[in-house]
Amino acid sequence: MRRNFEWPKLLTADGRGIAFGGDYNPDQWSEDIWDDDIRLMKQAGVNTVALAIFSWDRIQPTEDRWDFGWLDRIIDKLGNAGIAVDLASATATAPLWLYESHPEVLPRDKYGHPVNAGSRQSWSPTSPVFKEYALTLCRKLAERYGTNPYVTAWHMGNEYGWNNREDYSDNALDAFRAWCRRKYGTIGALNQAWGTTFWGQEMNGFDEVLIPRFMGADSMVNPGQKLDFERFGNDMLLDFYKAERDAIAEICPDKPFTTNFMVSTDQCCMDYAAWAKEVNFVSNDHYFHEGESHLDELACSDALMDSLALGKPWYVMEHSTSAVQWKPLNTRKRKGETVRDSLAHVAMGADAINFFQWRASAFGAEAFHSAMVPHAGEDTKLFRQVCELGASLHTLADAGVQGTELAHSDTAILFSAESEWATRSQTLPSMKLNHWHDVRDWYRAFLDAGSRADIVPLAYDWSSYKTVVLPTVLILSAADAQRLADFAAAGGRVVVGYATGLIDEHFHTWLGGYPGAGDGLLRSMLGVRGEEFNILGAEAEGEPGEIRLSSADDSAALDGTTTRLWQNDVNVTGEHAQVLATYAGEEADEWELDGTAAVTRNPYGSGEAYFVGCDLDVADLTKLVRAYLAAPSQDNADVLHTVRESADATFDFYLPRGKETVELQGIEGEPVILFQTERGEKPGSYTVRRNGVLVVRR
Repeated sequence: MRRNFEWPKLLTADGRGIAFGGDYNPDQWSEDIWDDDIRLMKQAGVNTVALAIFSWDRIQPTEDRWDFGWLDRIIDKLGNAGIAVDLASATATAPLWLYESHPEVLPRDKYGHPVNAGSRQSWSPTSPVFKEYALTLCRKLAERYGTNPYVTAWHMGNEYGWNNREDYSDNALDAFRAWCRRKYGTIGALNQAWGTTFWGQEMNGFDEVLIPRFMGADSMVNPGQKLDFERFGNDMLLDFYKAERDAIAEICPDKPFTTNFMVSTDQCCMDYAAWAKEVNFVSNDHYFHEGESHLDELACSDALMDSLALGKPWYVMEHSTSAVQWKPLNTRKRKGETVRDSLAHVAMGADAINFFQWRASAFGAEAFHSAMVPHAGEDTKLFRQVCELGASLHTLADAGVQGTELAHSDTAILFSAESEWATRSQTLPSMKLNHWHDVRDWYRAFLDAGSRADIVPLAYDWSSYKTVVLPTVLILSAADAQRLADFAAAGGRVVVGYATGLIDEHFHTWLGGYPGAGDGLLRSMLGVRGEEFNILGAEAEGEPGEIRLSSADDSAALDGTTTRLWQNDVNVTGEHAQVLATYAGEEADEWELDGTAAVTRNPYGSGEAYFVGCDLDVADLTKLVRAYLAAPSQDNADVLHTVRESADATFDFYLPRGKETVELQGIEGEPVILFQTERGEKPGSYTVRRNGVLVVRR
């Protein structure tokens, strides 16, 4: 079951509007600043804030003393100013007195060391003591604010798993044993799933089950055990979220619940396909990736969010107005990027744009993290951009964007959290695999080809698409292999990447040749059979670092493409399989690959299946997409073009992807947003500068 979609209301006459604001931490400041905060919020167009995320110690200063007075006062001030409150459960950080009284609530790292208090999430999600204190806090908040008209949504926890994704405490060990018992039923089934006959790891009972703590220099963890430990960690945090949510819902059932996911280039640590079922509206914290991929990465992350939300609008809970402070390189945003990034999220389906945080902190670990009000105050370029953004979002809301949904592509790139976890294993042919990064590279390739793909969880229903792409989907169960075969047989196109379908859900290698998913069903669909992997890398000094590909059909589309990491040594077995490219040249000959198929196409039922048997960079993937996968499009590859639509209106968003000014012609509709954009002399023509945005309604 999935919870009903329910969007938090604003304090407007009809409760509607695009939500705009951010994390607000008034308890970091003296109360004489609060009125000035609200003055500036109204000036910027802020209509919602997330409150009390890290405020447990202020709400409960000691075990037997509660202080809600300050929270009452700020909620009233905000509400009277027309600013809605997304109230947190405040459990992201616990007060120090709790750790002093109950050190057993601390998680432990794989070496057995306690993860000490003082940062965020210094608690074990399997600690019954911590859960008791946390749920008491949740009930107290629900009792006090459940009927408060200014509190319109509940924000549970904060970025679950940021600091306690893996816990190796005794609490976790006991919970893991119970989790394994529920999952497998018998110790024999667990032994079979983990392949414990290897290295003499067979267990006689669930009381012998271990968690993958540090085992010395030869610390290669049983991959089946590690994969289940990843699943367990996800489930324990999800169970903790649900316990908090349900404690509040018993008292206050009529307001929507959410928690902020973490999906961006290097953050996708949880199985959010499972988490999305447990919220009323999907939320995300997104922080930009510096460099030329900035906008593409944002759109890729948002494409996954749109799928997790099942096409319904979703919530940007956090992003940054400019630089953060937690990366090795903390670049500021360029001219226009604060507004452009926010409108890009709207273009990808978001109906709420929020930042961390409202006012830049004067102290603490995130003092140099950018905010809506910077250290230099309101008379700054940054705050003026925030005000400009607020006005733009108000314009979009008035035009009717809120509630419209993102139009989908014909292509789905499939994402699997379990494959992302599995590619981090130290027991694979290469430790340089990265499923999520490969998803991003394929996404960019479609954009470069003048097309656009969706990102869809493997576990979801993707049967309505025309094409599905599986980049490094290492884990494929027999059931998922059958879904792919049925999809192709019914007329779909399946594109299988180079390290896809090698293992099953227990991390057992499929036998009989690669890729083996479904006991050979995937090989049958593809018409190829792999014998070995050829792994390249700079570590092999003096050896070839890359192998060229040569087109094997008349198109010559893949001439000059290059592989640098992984090549499958395959035989073509399908009677009607077509080889589109082979490995070629002296380097290929050295590895007995010269003339071996690298990219193939095979008819299957009413559809077809492609095998891309090696890694390719974005430029080379783009060649492949242009030649074989992307339908002809009028879209300019230099522009990210999305469509949001409802029964009443259609909105086209156009955002330049690069540094150059873009000239657009033949654009239909009335302009709604002309950010760093000018109309041309001819009807429907526009000049959109770098980091500009054009939105038209038709």
